[in-house]
Amino acid sequence: MKDTLNYIISSIVEDPKAVEIKEEEQDGVLNFIVTVADEDMGRIIGKGGKVIRSIRNVMKIPAIKANKKIYISLSQNPQ
Repeated sequence: MKDTLNYIISSIVEDPKAVEIKEEEQDGVLNFIVTVADEDMGRIIGKGGKVIRSIRNVMKIPAIKANKKIYISLSQNPQ
């Protein structure tokens, strides 16, 4: 699932090398923390949050098949 998420995010951003995804699993819940360049944060969120909401909905499909819950959160790049 991490590879799929990485592919989707990298396809949207201008600087795919700055994409970092951390994966944590607790009690059947997958937490993905996505870090992108500051300039690309708006692209990932989208107008009114539509893009990140769509990414979350697409990523729910493999999570449901694996009987897991999935959370995707965005993190700012520390400078």
